[in-house]
Amino acid sequence: MTNLWFETALLPNGWAPGVRLAIEDGVIAAIETGAAAQPGDGRGAIAVPGLGNIHSHGFQRGMAGLTEYRGSGEDDFWSWRELMYRFLDRLTPEDVEAITAQAYAEMLQGGFTRVGEFHYLHHDAAGRPYARLGEMAARIAAAAAATGIGLTLLPVYYAQGGFGGAAPAPGQRRFLNDPDRFARLMEESGEAIAALPDARLGVAPHSLRAVTPEDLRTVAALAGPGGLHIHAAEQTKEVDDCLAWSGKRPVQWLLDEVGLDDRWRLIHATHVTPDETRRLAETGAVAGLCPITEANLGDGVFPARAYLAAEGAMAIGTDSNVLIDPAQELRMLEYGQRLTRRARNVLAAPDRPSTGATLFGAALAGGAQALGEPVTGLVVGASADIVSLDPEHPALVGRSDDALLDGWIFAGDSRCVESVWRRGEPVVERGRHRDAAEIGAAFAATVRRLVA
Repeated sequence: MTNLWFETALLPNGWAPGVRLAIEDGVIAAIETGAAAQPGDGRGAIAVPGLGNIHSHGFQRGMAGLTEYRGSGEDDFWSWRELMYRFLDRLTPEDVEAITAQAYAEMLQGGFTRVGEFHYLHHDAAGRPYARLGEMAARIAAAAAATGIGLTLLPVYYAQGGFGGAAPAPGQRRFLNDPDRFARLMEESGEAIAALPDARLGVAPHSLRAVTPEDLRTVAALAGPGGLHIHAAEQTKEVDDCLAWSGKRPVQWLLDEVGLDDRWRLIHATHVTPDETRRLAETGAVAGLCPITEANLGDGVFPARAYLAAEGAMAIGTDSNVLIDPAQELRMLEYGQRLTRRARNVLAAPDRPSTGATLFGAALAGGAQALGEPVTGLVVGASADIVSLDPEHPALVGRSDDALLDGWIFAGDSRCVESVWRRGEPVVERGRHRDAAEIGAAFAATVRRLVA
């Protein structure tokens, strides 16, 4: 049994003073409030639950900042994608493990305690399967084990280059599978994560442009507790191409043809009509929003106000990992709404005027649903995934209760995070991951070689 004591902590019914958590086998076994610290207790000042990161491509952390120059024409998602394909062509399994470990350590340092790894880099540089089909999945699992982050592994099914059965592009050769080989890959992915204490397996048909309707139904049947994750309506070109193929927009097609429910997670869903927004919210599916990546790629702005007003579930992700920081993801989500609506505190809930508290609560609940966590928050029975904030950080000093979340999200960043416990084990202390030096050295050596 481990005991942790905090001066104040965010519980499901609000902030409480003197919170003492008893942790057994990585799970919160008991909670006292108004309690005094006892000898031997681990201690912190401000405790909040760790957040789930719904959507990550870990290897892309290695190319962060390398695409911020303009080519000969207009730059957009599609030109960025070609640069990304050239980068991933160089990656070995060892490279993927080193880069992903760096990304996961940074996630923990920022306050993410579980990640959904949308994993599509399956084969070697020539597109040939490795001798162990799940080699890359095993490398993702190794990065999670090394850092201690909770992992929801999402093997990606990718079979075509565009709507209507278009041939894959050369840059996509490392992603491709047929249904039979993908079923074997799912089995090996499950084996790869079996040793992790609370890892979960989901499935990710990449997008409507990358799978046929028939394959979508086949792959969906393989979903585990991690759910069904799919890119949808990220760019206007995708919407236009889907209309040309089917006569329907991507989210409209999924609503009409698939029958979305709470097992589904639609990543981005940026370009949705008011009717699609309302219908998506009613399904119980989670909208996976990645505001920093969506801004970096020039994708657009999701209609979050209308979606949350319709009681839609949402979560945040880091996607391309160009910058890893949950506070800044939530800030960007709100700021996108402010810029398009020319108003302030757009997403604050009517019954909770703190914008930071509204955003944090929505991301906490949606992230847990999206990543297959049956219980979340600082409650008995939940994994002891706890983030302690630094009360002396300039963004937090003198604040209390929901003002702490407002300060962290709108005036701070990952430097507000002092300590992180995963399943009750300390993984971040004084703002640094326990193995930051070793992980950072391996990452630096890998990236220097890749960009030379």
